[in-house]
Amino acid sequence: MNRYVVIGNGTAAVGCIEGIRSVDKDGGITVISEENHKVYSRPLISYYLENKTNLEHMKYRDDDFYERNNCTLLLGCRAASVDKNEKTVTTDEGKKIPYDRLCIAAGSSPFVPPFKGLETVKNKTTFLTLDDALTLEEMLDAFENKARVLIVGAGLIGLKCAEGIAERTESITVCDLADRVLSSILDNDCAAFVRNRLEQKGIKFLLGDTAESFDENKANMKSGETVPFDILVLAVGVRANTELVKAAGGNVNRGIIVDTEMRTSLEDVYAAGDCSEGYDASIDSNRVLAILPNAYMQGYAAGKNMAGEETKLENLIPMNSIGFFGLHMMTAGAYEGELFEEKTEDMMKRFFVKDGLLKGFILIGDVERAGIYTSLIREKIPLDSIDFELAKKTAANLIYDKNVRQKKFGGVV
Repeated sequence: MNRYVVIGNGTAAVGCIEGIRSVDKDGGITVISEENHKVYSRPLISYYLENKTNLEHMKYRDDDFYERNNCTLLLGCRAASVDKNEKTVTTDEGKKIPYDRLCIAAGSSPFVPPFKGLETVKNKTTFLTLDDALTLEEMLDAFENKARVLIVGAGLIGLKCAEGIAERTESITVCDLADRVLSSILDNDCAAFVRNRLEQKGIKFLLGDTAESFDENKANMKSGETVPFDILVLAVGVRANTELVKAAGGNVNRGIIVDTEMRTSLEDVYAAGDCSEGYDASIDSNRVLAILPNAYMQGYAAGKNMAGEETKLENLIPMNSIGFFGLHMMTAGAYEGELFEEKTEDMMKRFFVKDGLLKGFILIGDVERAGIYTSLIREKIPLDSIDFELAKKTAANLIYDKNVRQKKFGGVV
């Protein structure tokens, strides 16, 4: 009977467990989780602070998920090392757990620069986990929802935090060394569109500027400005948790390098989710694909391969489906090639076409047909093979013809 070990307890770990059980109903599965919570949906932590959801509804699987899948769950337990020769995982308490197949789904950790004086700040937190959200909630309550909040980082994490606490603060200031919001997923024009909506909700931005040092409740900015605050949220970015594989002699880059079967360079060791660096179909190369649907699919593929059923992932692409204060947006793929745009006061659509293929898109305010566009990128469908004359038609007509729609979607779209 195979012994499976999964390090991590997020979306990728759930996918791995379900992938294993789709093939092997009997092998033992041990799940090592550094957090003390059973699996929950991390993207919902900002909605928890908005009172749009609660802890019960944040659960990603029912409480009996582990029992039903014959898993031994070790909560509050950190995997300290992996011995590729002995095929064991050692916990921070010195316990050795043997494995036949191992999946590392350890996610990522907040990147906190070595700010001078950061230790003098009493009320500070990152914003990546449920515990972070609970800590921030406690701080906000202590100030009776009248706190001045400084968020360092205008990426997805920082802006979702701003949205989540907007009604529970006196003021929110967001700073970032980048010159635009969401700099990793939006170009200049699209970022300006989103920033305008956020500013309408009272959020102040200091872009092209960031904190250099702190003195208790004051941030000394690179520009020379001083920003007073009551609560500091550090949302500069995240880094993939690659240390276990690197220390064991495995190949890592920005993430743990995996092939299309989610295998690492270490024998019988797999990786999935935000800690991994896998194949991106939009650029025909590897990169970190840190988004929930990809994490689940990677975990599921890893689990099936661990249990002996060959499964390859060759069509994953970077994707984001997000919204701020009712402004919805979706992005996918790579922003390379010729640009085609449609724009009104309420929405922006940008499509990137190269070598006759749709390579990427940005949709803001109108995300209709995003699933179809994503499919075009994933499956690398030549645009001249569908009902598509981009030079003559608006972006909204970038859809399959009737016969292709019927075959692929059964007439649903």
